[in-house]
Amino acid sequence: MKKIVLIANVVLKDGKNEGVLEALKALHKATHQEDEGCLQYDLHTDREKENVYTFIETWESEALLAEHMEKAHFKAFQTALEGKVESMSLQRLEKIL
Repeated sequence: MKKIVLIANVVLKDGKNEGVLEALKALHKATHQEDEGCLQYDLHTDREKENVYTFIETWESEALLAEHMEKAHFKAFQTALEGKVESMSLQRLEKIL
């Protein structure tokens, strides 16, 4: 089974960052502690653009990634970001070398 690499970018609306960093950190911590198949789950911020966050993730399988997206801590993250997100993108990659 091939590992899944996911790059998730979140761009917040101007002035809508209250509580978001805490929600991102909580998601990061819970994912590392509770999610089977999570090999990498790193949170980054853009050095040049304010309010841009990126998760770089590696999962053992699509099924385990799908389970992560159904967990309570992921749902809490989604709720915390409601109305605050300008855009969000997901890029699914597969390592070849």
